[in-house]
Amino acid sequence: MSDQSKPVRVRFAPSPTGELHIGGARTAIYNWAFAKAMGGSFILRIEDTDPERSTEENKQVILRAMKWLGLTWDEGPEVGGNFGPYLQTQRFDTYTEALECLKKRDAVYPCFCTKEELDAKRAAAEKSEGGYSGYDRTCRNLDKEEAKRRIEAGEPHVWRLKVPENHGPIEFKDAVYGDMSFPAEVMDDMILIRTDGTPTYNFAVVCDDANMQITHVIRGDDHLSNTPRQILIYEALGYEVPTFAHLSMILGADGRKLSKRRNATSVEQYQAMGFLPDALVNFLALLGWSLDGETTIIPREVLCKEFSLDRITRKDAIFDETKLDWMNGEYIKSMGASAWVDAVAPFMVEAGLTSTEDIQTNHAWFEKLYPLVAERMKRLTEAPEKLSFIFDGPNVTLDERSVQKNLLKEGCRADEVLREVRAILADESIPWECDPLQDTCRELVDKLGLKAKLVFQPIRVAVTGSQVSPPLFESIELMERKDVVARLDYTLSEVFGA
Repeated sequence: MSDQSKPVRVRFAPSPTGELHIGGARTAIYNWAFAKAMGGSFILRIEDTDPERSTEENKQVILRAMKWLGLTWDEGPEVGGNFGPYLQTQRFDTYTEALECLKKRDAVYPCFCTKEELDAKRAAAEKSEGGYSGYDRTCRNLDKEEAKRRIEAGEPHVWRLKVPENHGPIEFKDAVYGDMSFPAEVMDDMILIRTDGTPTYNFAVVCDDANMQITHVIRGDDHLSNTPRQILIYEALGYEVPTFAHLSMILGADGRKLSKRRNATSVEQYQAMGFLPDALVNFLALLGWSLDGETTIIPREVLCKEFSLDRITRKDAIFDETKLDWMNGEYIKSMGASAWVDAVAPFMVEAGLTSTEDIQTNHAWFEKLYPLVAERMKRLTEAPEKLSFIFDGPNVTLDERSVQKNLLKEGCRADEVLREVRAILADESIPWECDPLQDTCRELVDKLGLKAKLVFQPIRVAVTGSQVSPPLFESIELMERKDVVARLDYTLSEVFGA
């Protein structure tokens, strides 16, 4: 296992074949937080050897998601470092070098068996009593000179690892799962280099991790079965084996594996759904790890200080979107007006309420919207709907149900209330500020002999269009006097014909 006295070096190594999956994001967070907590280095490596799906566009998708989450890397694309390149397609010379090392150690051999021959052997073995138990090592003991002649003649071949025949159990201590043991005799002489000269996943990842001096490999437990194979490669190369930590799966609320058909599964989807990066990082960190078993809101600076592998659980984690909504709401409440405006701006612009230029020019005015909705929002996407009435100028869209319940209900005297209110709001001697406007309108309660609700709800409906809205007079203060009066005139005319 790795030398614990060495500086911690961890890596996140996604394949750029699409968006960054939520499970991958959690793996990245754990690596990043562990590196920060241990004063180590977090490396981003792109495993781009799939020629059809590994595109530059997909690589940029990964990088954008990482940046949005705030998971800055110490080494990797766009940053550089002493152990690059950080794209697998630019590291083929290192795999060739490692293969030559294995040849000198007599730890590999060329295999000339064709796919058809291997398929036939597999089919025959599966019909027998013992079943298929891996490659039968036909080429393992080929005469070296004969093998050399066949290679020089251009005969297609792969290179296989020569698993030691008397190797004892492959054992390692996983930082999450504890002591692990796999019998070596069931390990295949796995292919390291394919016929076309490209490395297999297990060979490339070991070479990369060793050459980049990775001390801890933190990854999903779907890789647990790869670990004994990779340890055999480490041993064959004479490399130090890192510490492994395998993470349990993330399941949906229904207990099933997250699926694109049933769940939002990518970081970009949650960004588009109005979640804050700090909230998502906090939430994902708690899917398998805890600070003390109780604390839920964990700022990233605390996460980076307190994260440790010994508090990762083996149990599968449940992705509870209701909890994420709550957590996001808590972050919205505490983020402050300026940061909220910057975060909500894309959604306001997309909804057609304003422009980026307008927000930049009138940032202070937009900050006044924050206290109107901060306590009432779970997602940033809710802002346009909650605040759209403020941007409608003299126009108001009256909700029919709200009109029936608050303006036309028998005995509510809403027409009388609205005429009185219009006179107050049109009176320019009254400052256009929340408190004096609200206090003056409140005097109508005694003047008209009505309950406060029968005074203020008609105003709310006439100005906002709905019986449910952000704080009324705080909102009115942010609107133009002439526009508010125009809305009262429209409502009186439309509803009462006055």
